Amino acid sequence: MLLFPGLTALDLVGPQELLAGLAPGSLHLVAESAGPVASDSGLSLMATDTFETCPQELDVLFVPGGDGTPAQMRNARLLDFLRGRAAHSAWVTSVCTGSLILGAAGLLRGYRATSHWCVRDAVLPLLGAVPVAERVVVDRNRVTGAGISAGLDLGLALAARLRGPAYARTAQLVAEYAPDPPFRSGTPAEAGPDVVRAADAILADLVAGSTEAARR
Repeated sequence: MLLFPGLTALDLVGPQELLAGLAPGSLHLVAESAGPVASDSGLSLMATDTFETCPQELDVLFVPGGDGTPAQMRNARLLDFLRGRAAHSAWVTSVCTGSLILGAAGLLRGYRATSHWCVRDAVLPLLGAVPVAERVVVDRNRVTGAGISAGLDLGLALAARLRGPAYARTAQLVAEYAPDPPFRSGTPAEAGPDVVRAADAILADLVAGSTEAARR
């Protein structure tokens, strides 16, 4: 699981919580340098491995998104790492704008994929992917999740493929993952125009930076 400055912590922590039991002692949190990595909300996560110490062959290669996405789309060293490990990974996965980083590495050309709604339809095609408005999209060995909270759905989908549906259902119950949000505003269609405008203002820099990085 990749860490980088400005990642969204929940992109990673949701699937990590659901997948950690599948890989006791062999789940690697990887960054350019080992040690604390600050998320886009200020919460720091601890990288246990570097690009050099990460195993060459992986069951799952996972990339989160976040405000730091545009910078990583231009990070040649990180993109080289992803290309090298993806060639030896059973599953290549992402949540939120992590799919844009996979796309910048050339790993989604010709694949159906999803991302956060603010960039899915406009930016994924610039990277050769076919955008799909679903929470989790599986195309061959690429598995992409939509924005932030969809990491839990992606974690369960992967757990089912790695260990079977019974394991995934049990993990869902242990996590008491039974979404019942107080508001129905989790998609632009549900939120309405006023809320969408407010969200667009918050996300404008991420959208602009990701679009520029994809075009380059």
